[in-house]
Amino acid sequence: MARGAILALMVCLMATTAVRSEDPYVYYTWNVTYGTVAPLGIPQQGILINGLFPGPEINGTSNNNIVINVFNNLDEPLLFTWSGIQQRKNSWADGTLGTQCPIPPGTNYTYKFQVKDQIGSYFYYPTTGLQRAAGGIGGIRVFSRLLIPVPYADPADEYWVLIGDWYGKSHTTLRQYLDSGRSIGRPDGIHIMGKSNSIEPLYTMEPGKTYKYRICNVGLKESLNFRIQGHPMKLVEMEGSHLVQNNYDSLDVHVGQCYTVLVTADKEPRDYHLVASTRFTQKVTTTTAIIRYKNGVGPASPILPPAPAGWVWSMNQLRSFRWNLTASAARPNPQGSYHYGLINITRTIKLVNSNSRVNGKLRYGINGVSHVNPETPLKLAEYYGVADKVFKYNTISDNPPAVINDLTLAPNVINATFRTFIEIILENPTKCIQSYNLDGYSFFVTAVEPGRWTPEKRSTYNLLDAVSRHTVQVFPKAWAAIMLTFDNAGMWNLRSLQAENNYLGQQLYISVLSPEKSNRDEYNLPDNQLVCGIVKDLPRPAPKYN
Repeated sequence: MARGAILALMVCLMATTAVRSEDPYVYYTWNVTYGTVAPLGIPQQGILINGLFPGPEINGTSNNNIVINVFNNLDEPLLFTWSGIQQRKNSWADGTLGTQCPIPPGTNYTYKFQVKDQIGSYFYYPTTGLQRAAGGIGGIRVFSRLLIPVPYADPADEYWVLIGDWYGKSHTTLRQYLDSGRSIGRPDGIHIMGKSNSIEPLYTMEPGKTYKYRICNVGLKESLNFRIQGHPMKLVEMEGSHLVQNNYDSLDVHVGQCYTVLVTADKEPRDYHLVASTRFTQKVTTTTAIIRYKNGVGPASPILPPAPAGWVWSMNQLRSFRWNLTASAARPNPQGSYHYGLINITRTIKLVNSNSRVNGKLRYGINGVSHVNPETPLKLAEYYGVADKVFKYNTISDNPPAVINDLTLAPNVINATFRTFIEIILENPTKCIQSYNLDGYSFFVTAVEPGRWTPEKRSTYNLLDAVSRHTVQVFPKAWAAIMLTFDNAGMWNLRSLQAENNYLGQQLYISVLSPEKSNRDEYNLPDNQLVCGIVKDLPRPAPKYN
């Protein structure tokens, strides 16, 4: 009996350990509807989540499983993407038209993904039909586990500052402009947390205490400069990487980019302005919000701190960001060295953006191809074994044509070999700044330079000067080099974060397949995954990964 009792106790303990070993789950239910918003002070139709604009924040701790049940009560299909979240082994939840079928109106779909060691600030937004121009945006906070300290003391509180440009026209009108071959033009204004020039205090600070501000540019087109009247900002994190903690009077925040800063309330107790203004535009548009000191007396000064001028200033600020290599957190460490020259780069891909007119309509492209989303998501076609009926791999080569005059409309998909180190050169011959995001990965921005790239310039790269991140800016008539290892199997979207460019084709997908077809490398098709296009009525394939 004693032996039986001991065995029973061991089984019980093993079962308990197994249950406890699974990472925690965090659940959300979202009701997505139309509603009235007024980011520029004029009521218009927007997209709300649980009645909110901006939408509810997602809070997760490193390794948490996030489960979001989305009810689509719009009159059109809907998808969300989680900008900067790596989606390890799980491009099924990436929320782009190349990986998922949209959620039909009047139905629901449950996203499930895991936030790994990406301690920092991110945001989500809808990816279908230019819906991002109507709202549906919100912040994502990934906290450190208690065993992994962050390199600064806990703040008194945390505040979101979601900033972005805004159009007075509806997202359906803007989409009609693009579909007809027209540009959507310049935005009509800027908002801070869904409002502009608000006189009501957005947040309150107590004198002597330090606060964390999470700043993201959730707009469609414009780079913005952000500053806090009279208060320097200590930059501590950028897209999941802890930085050497320098103080900045202002920060250029490009489309899709997020920063985390610390601000100490050590000035005269009264009101102060948060200021956001456009960069690299002929006419500068500015908006403000108010932060208030507790028990403070007096309004904010009407004299706003000035913004910097020129894109060279912005490039130099970007170069000033340095990785904090002493911070306790998971960090990519390619081949055990931070020196670029010791990494075996197996492939260099040079991508050049351009635009032209196809059949009289404006289009944007990469290496001469303007991406078109097929009815069947690329990832589904690949998994079902019918990729050849939907798209062709490697329509573009690793080097662009010497001259790009015309654009070809087609799904733009390239192959990458699993777990190889690849260098991607992004060259921008236009006069407008470009922001790019690569889903599924963090990467090193190893160089940002004016002019044209040549292989000889590679010798100047050094990873010690680089920061691991998820977006990269390519300045006018300039180039940027990024380096990454394709260790995350799936179908991943590399896209322009300027909404017009993206919608009209400035994007591509990278297919990364596991040669071992192992569940350790990639998840099988989820049971609840929506199917559409030519695979809608096909038998569900047997699991490919064991």
